[in-house]
Amino acid sequence: MGTPRSDRETQVAEVLDRLYEEYPDSTISLRYSNRLELLVAVVLSAQCTDERVNQVTSDLFEKYRSAEDYAAADEEELADDIYGITFHNNKAGYLQSIGETLLAEHGGEVPDTMAELTALSGVGRKTANVVLQHGHDVVEGIVVDTHVQRISRRLGITAEETPTKIERALMEVVPESDWQQFTHLLISHGRAVCTARNPDCGDCVLEDVCPSSKLDGDVDLASGEAWE
Repeated sequence: MGTPRSDRETQVAEVLDRLYEEYPDSTISLRYSNRLELLVAVVLSAQCTDERVNQVTSDLFEKYRSAEDYAAADEEELADDIYGITFHNNKAGYLQSIGETLLAEHGGEVPDTMAELTALSGVGRKTANVVLQHGHDVVEGIVVDTHVQRISRRLGITAEETPTKIERALMEVVPESDWQQFTHLLISHGRAVCTARNPDCGDCVLEDVCPSSKLDGDVDLASGEAWE
């Protein structure tokens, strides 16, 4: 039997209190100046570091300034322009298709609904949630990236494995007013302390409320696997 919802809500409240204090300035690290740049940056960030995306987009956004620019781009040239981004050939195709769809269906503007955003090439709920939250000030869900997946499972908040199911589980126990910041806090903590392979449990503000702590045995209880 899983952990009762009331217990998970209590744990989440404690986690939020501690992480807000630990990372008071936690926010999105991608650089952008408008909604189109935000959309492009988030598409490029899939399975790629934000640092690398920011390096590439510093020049990309000078060359491609509108949906028309992406729609009219030569796909091979666009792939070269984002070289260094993971799956750059595929993502070049996504960006060109996004430009075409924005022109054909949205007047060249980035739409403001989940359904319209997820209809764009290369855009899933994670990307759409980021664009809605930071581009349109609409909080419709919780952004579930690799840090959120890993830490929410290690903490035992959820045992779900897919991003969609993890998001649904988190939305049940995280207060709606904290949905946006919850992601930023877990990303900050994942980068600084609760890393994928060698989490620093001895310097973790959540250690005493984490069932996966290495200081209490050598088993990752959230995933059922021994730490490496």
